Amino acid sequence: MRKIYLPRRFMLIFGTFILTVFLYIDRACISAAKDDIILDLDITDTQFGWILAIFALGYSMFQTPGGYFADSKGPRLALSIVVTAYSILTFLTGTVKNYVSMLVVRFFFGAGEAGEFPGLSKVVFNWFPIKERGIVQGINFSGSRLGAAFALPLVAWLITKVGWRETFYIFGALGVLIGVLWYFIFRDHPDQAKSISQQEKDLILSHRQQPSSEKGSKLPFSTIIKSGNMWKAMFQYICSNFTFYFTLSWMYPYLQTKYQLGGVETGLYAMIPLIGGAFGNWFSGILVDAIYKNGNWKGSRRIPAIIGFALAALGIVMMPQVNTPILSVIFLSIAIFGADMTLSPSWSFCIDIGKEHAGAVSGTMNMAGNFLGAFVTMLAFPYLLKWTGSHNPFFYVCFGLSVLAIITWMSMKPDVPIAKKDNE
Repeated sequence: MRKIYLPRRFMLIFGTFILTVFLYIDRACISAAKDDIILDLDITDTQFGWILAIFALGYSMFQTPGGYFADSKGPRLALSIVVTAYSILTFLTGTVKNYVSMLVVRFFFGAGEAGEFPGLSKVVFNWFPIKERGIVQGINFSGSRLGAAFALPLVAWLITKVGWRETFYIFGALGVLIGVLWYFIFRDHPDQAKSISQQEKDLILSHRQQPSSEKGSKLPFSTIIKSGNMWKAMFQYICSNFTFYFTLSWMYPYLQTKYQLGGVETGLYAMIPLIGGAFGNWFSGILVDAIYKNGNWKGSRRIPAIIGFALAALGIVMMPQVNTPILSVIFLSIAIFGADMTLSPSWSFCIDIGKEHAGAVSGTMNMAGNFLGAFVTMLAFPYLLKWTGSHNPFFYVCFGLSVLAIITWMSMKPDVPIAKKDNE
């Protein structure tokens, strides 16, 4: 019987997928536990908004440092430390006794998670041919959406069985185990892995993007931030996150309060847009690679992103027009499918222009996206409601940002590396 050989990089995709699934399970726990936390800590909705936002602040502040760390030390060590650190902080979330201690723990939880996606960008640069970059990024980000989707009803159910604190203890302990396993199984480069064929190694090394500078060199942050390409990548990512982070922060309580739903029922409804996001990532990843293989490098990044933002704008602008949970979930699913279509081209774009500095460059984009996208979203939703008495202004802001992102993508240049002078 002929032995079937599964390429090592395909097995690696499964590993990175699991990392992103668990990352977002831990991140989404807080949203499903909102009512219990507010009751236990005696806090208001706006204070809970700050608990959500302080995570995004810590997450954004440590994105670029996390990327530099992955570039210099390698994603094996970097990701092991990241997963272990945020898992310990997940555990510690269950120990907090008041509002201030929750703010402190969630800030460091965000900081702990910050290096994961920049580290995964370094994995993609080291291990995958450029023609496979889109689908790999799509699979990775779909894991984050599926993790969040299944976390919402799972966490709601666990809370009813063991309590919200104990739920955080369980996920924290599992995360530490995953971080340790990653260190023992993964290797930074194909030539360090023992269970890889010479044929696959040669294929990876000959078809991946080649470094543009001497080994060990560092791309200064001042050079990164001077790039016009970088500013455009950051702006459009802010627009994408402004829409998407609603699903991780306020979607669950929004649906529960507006339609008077039970906890597990709300979790099941809230799963649907996130599953839509997973499909958006897969579809976009396939589209990115298909267009690239036809010789259109710029189009392979621009076209999926523009289609995605158009769908995000269409779905989100319909949210104020509907008054049933089914219709709300349908249009929100269209919006999140579209917003998540922008992720594979965005992160592929950062690896394109960053090359061997992919960690730092993608971390910088994610820093902007999470500070001015996620952080502001988590505060904008409750404060706009407080100031206007309506959720509608928030959805209209999301619509406007998606339209601006479409315009931005029309001039982005994946074939202009950031280490060179940006000819714009």
